[in-house]
Amino acid sequence: MTWLADHWLDVLGWGGSALLVYSLLQASVLRLRVLNAIACVLLIVFNAMLSVWPMVGMNTVLVLVNAWFIAQLLRERHDESAFEVLEVNPTDEYLRHTLRVHGADILRFNPHFVHDASSTHDAFLVQRGDETVGVVLLREDGETADVLLDYVTPRYRDFSPGEFVWRRSGLLGGRGIRRVVTPPGMVGAYYDRLGFRREGESYVLELA
Repeated sequence: MTWLADHWLDVLGWGGSALLVYSLLQASVLRLRVLNAIACVLLIVFNAMLSVWPMVGMNTVLVLVNAWFIAQLLRERHDESAFEVLEVNPTDEYLRHTLRVHGADILRFNPHFVHDASSTHDAFLVQRGDETVGVVLLREDGETADVLLDYVTPRYRDFSPGEFVWRRSGLLGGRGIRRVVTPPGMVGAYYDRLGFRREGESYVLELA
């Protein structure tokens, strides 16, 4: 404790610098902005204690820039005007390309996933501008749709783009789908927010 009391300013400076570097390694754009802002606050205190005012000014500006982007990202997080759902054919070549590009990441979260266009009845791409941020694949069984894949790209891992497929019930209701069932063992926090209920190891959404 004595060493820490004598060197707390060095620890603050090195800690802030390390966090700044670590923030730049984040794939998630929201996480990057949050960690970068925290690092800049630490460096503001560090540089102010040393009276290095140009660095205080620079980090203050960076905090404001990060705060603006964080506010924008949070505002758009559940904004249907910021994301667009595109229905595509399960055999669509761009869908196949997306699944190939993100194949290794998809298998990290869905180790048993294999895209079989013949057993996939509905395929949706979630877009933010011209960037594909999510993929949802469904298999229909009467009035029930089983979720084969609900994937989010790393940049938007702190978001839930798939929610726009579920929220726009017309996409599914128009097909006569009245029930959506997720695979067993999926993480529940995302689905809990959208009206899914727990049923065994799966989550179930009843559509009007």
